[in-house]
Amino acid sequence: MKVENVMTADVRACYTHDTLECAARLLWDRDCGSAPVIDADSRVVGVITDRDICMAAYFRGLPLREIRIGEVIRGEAFTCHPDDTIADAERSLMERRVRRLPVVDQDGRLLGIISLADIAQVAAAQRDLKKRDVVDHELADVLCAITTPRSHEESAISR
Repeated sequence: MKVENVMTADVRACYTHDTLECAARLLWDRDCGSAPVIDADSRVVGVITDRDICMAAYFRGLPLREIRIGEVIRGEAFTCHPDDTIADAERSLMERRVRRLPVVDQDGRLLGIISLADIAQVAAAQRDLKKRDVVDHELADVLCAITTPRSHEESAISR
């Protein structure tokens, strides 16, 4: 099964110049824990999470409206493609220790997002099938890998 068959296509994104207040409002309105961050050409440059927002506000001691998303996101944007397999997405989630991957086209433009929850729903729906795209022990391995705490040095938000 391909990522395009499982991903959520109706996804909203933030821009790097948006404030954390804007990101927090989007996460609240959409009832989600993260949002892709895109540049002016709709290319994914990162992901902002509710935890990123909280930690940035805590460490900087500033109101959310005074902190830009581009100041908080860091590192490489981990993404996948619609024609990747679910197994490819699982492997990427596990290796990168993230719960969600933006799905991008060949130019890096946002098409959707796939989450561990999306993959778990496939596993649940296919539980009684002989040939399954996702098996429970593989899903457990991914969950274990991404929920293992990182050291504080690795995960600290730049101050």
